[in-house]
This record gives sequence, structure tokens and C-alpha cells, in this order.
Amino acid sequence: MSVTTATPKVSRHVVVGAGLAGAATAFSLARRGHEVTLLERTRPAAHDGSSHGSARIFRYAYPERFYTDLVVRAREGFDELERLGGRRLITPAGSLDFGAARAPRLLAEVLAAAGVEHELLDRGAAQRRWPQLSFDTDVLWHPGAGVIDAETTVFTLVEQARRHGAQVEQDWAVQRLERTRTGYRVLAADGRSVDAERVVLAVGGWLPSLLDELPLPAAFRAQVPALQVRQEQAYHFPYREQPAGPDERAPLPTFIHKRADIQTYSLPGGRDADFRGQKLAEYNGGKVIRSAAEQDGLVDAANRERIVRYVERFVPGLVPEPYAETTCLFTNTPTEDFVLDGVDGLTLLSPCSGHGAKFAPLLGELAADVATGGAGPERFTLAALSGATAAEAVHA
Repeated sequence: MSVTTATPKVSRHVVVGAGLAGAATAFSLARRGHEVTLLERTRPAAHDGSSHGSARIFRYAYPERFYTDLVVRAREGFDELERLGGRRLITPAGSLDFGAARAPRLLAEVLAAAGVEHELLDRGAAQRRWPQLSFDTDVLWHPGAGVIDAETTVFTLVEQARRHGAQVEQDWAVQRLERTRTGYRVLAADGRSVDAERVVLAVGGWLPSLLDELPLPAAFRAQVPALQVRQEQAYHFPYREQPAGPDERAPLPTFIHKRADIQTYSLPGGRDADFRGQKLAEYNGGKVIRSAAEQDGLVDAANRERIVRYVERFVPGLVPEPYAETTCLFTNTPTEDFVLDGVDGLTLLSPCSGHGAKFAPLLGELAADVATGGAGPERFTLAALSGATAAEAVHA
């Protein structure tokens, strides 16, 4: 590869990664009046990242108020973004939570305390209302949940960031960062570079392989939690009763089912499924890889068979034969909490563990606070994460 040595571009802030988190951060910084450059390895909402496609769950149910309250705030951000962009980003679908390990009654208590509309049904009542599913416990229903169009959300965030003056650079793969007298030099493999006072890294599953290329103080680096990257797999199963078209509500809502032997999540597949099927996957059922660079896109046959058997037992409203399948990336922390912390003008942002999409607009605001010298939630700091244990996981 030929290497150029062009004069570095200069920007007050650089955000690396144009997925949901990075695009939201760039938008938040730009509309506050900051000079921002958003660098993306390939294209915004890249297919091999964590923010592609049209189907992510938006839901309020968490076993503690901390996250539910954040969802309430995030919904306000999505509503604003829909108004600004003139596009629907969350399609109403509602959500069901069931399974002994999911603790529907506890979730109902949290939603009640947070003022979120919900209903707790016994198994029989739920079965009569949703005969397409087989329930094994009481069931929590909350109608305010839905399906996030992740790709369109990223595109809208990037568009709004540009409208506020942000520069967006595609095909710009960051190789390393170097300290300079005024901040940092962000370098690409081909010799391009950008000098910035402050840098936000929102690189998803690429963060583990990039950490050693960052000029982090040793004490800060030592607190970064173990980041486990998984290549997850998801399957699309056809509905037994097909909707008439893309504008008709899907036959099934979103749901999370958690048992001692398996945790699954499911949602209407939208564009990803040609509007004719339900997306279904096992949470953290994929293989562990060192970083996103090692993903191969291959679906594990044993996992496919496991999910088919699950559909046969618990989802009679679906034909137990997947017509499409895909892989995606989860980047997990031991507690399933997010990483949002900074030092010396360098901010790490990793909305981890497969439940970050629903917080995107709010995370952009929180990351912009940290990037400009403020503070984010204490729970997401490295000090808090390093003092927590896996037993304290939120099990999102």
C-alpha cells in the first residue's frame, strides 16, 4: 500500500465510528456549535458493524429503574429526531417479557415506579391474547415498545450532524492515535491524519484491537473492563399468518424469553425480513472472537438447530424453518453496563452487551458532555465498572 504524507486535517473534535453511538455524538457536538469531524471506516451503519439493518428492539423493561429512566429520556430524543428528519424511526409493536429467569413481576414493579404503561398477565390470559406463543410463566406486556430502524436512525443522525456543520469522512479506517502538543493526531493506514484537541472513540467491536494503539495513561487503561466480542447469529422465520403488507402491524410483538437454559429475543424483522417474518436469536449464543476484525459471517449449524427447536416449542405462530439468517456483533462487559469515560481529551464510548441501540440519541448527548469536559453517568465510568462484578449484571 502506498502511504501519503499529506498535511494533517485539523478539527476541534473527532468522533471515530459512524454507528448509532458515534453518529449521535457527532450530531450532539455539532448542534452545540462545536467543530466536528466524523470518521467512518467504511460507510455509516456499516453492514459488518453493530448498527446496520432495520430491526432493533426499543423497550422499557429492565430489572432496575436506572436503565428504565434512561429509556424514557431516550424516547424523547427519538421523537425529536423523527421530527427533525421527517422519518419514522420506531415502529410500534409492544413487548412481552416472560420466563422464570426474566422475572416479569419484578419488571412490572420497575415500570410501575417509572410510570410506564404496562400490564401483568397470568399465563392463561396471555395465552388467549397471543396464541402464536407458548408461555411458561406470567407475562409482562408494555405497549410502548417497538422496533428501531437502526440504519435509518444512523442516516438521520449523520444528516443532522452535517446540517450543523459536521464533516463526515468515509473509507477512513483509524490505525492509531498519537499525542500532540495540542491534543491528538488520528492516523489512518494510508498516511492520512486528522489533528484534534479531543477524540471520541465509538468503534464497537473494533475497540479491543484498538486499545493498545491508544496513548492512554496506564492507570486509566488498567481500569478498562474485559471486552468480550461475540459474533451473534439471528434468524428470520416466516409468519404462519402473513401480514398484508409492510404497513400492517406484524402478527407478533417483540419479546424476551429468559429461562435457565436459554435466553431469546425476537422482533418483527421489517425490511431485514422483507416484512414477512420474525427475527429471533439467542442472546449471547454466538462464538467469542478477539475483535470485530475476526468475524467471518458464518452461522453455527448447532445454534441454528437449537433455535429451530425453540421455535417449535414456544412460537407456534412461526413456521420453524428460517428463510434468512445473518450474523452481527455484540461487545460485552462483565456487568452488561456501558462504557462512557474520558481522560486527557480522549473519550471511550461503548454502549455494550446488545442493548445499546434504544439509547442512541441520549448516548450522543451524554458522550458530548464527557467530550467537552463534563461528566456522564457515574455507573458507566471505568472506576465504577472495574469495581463491579459479573454477578451484578443487569441481564438486559
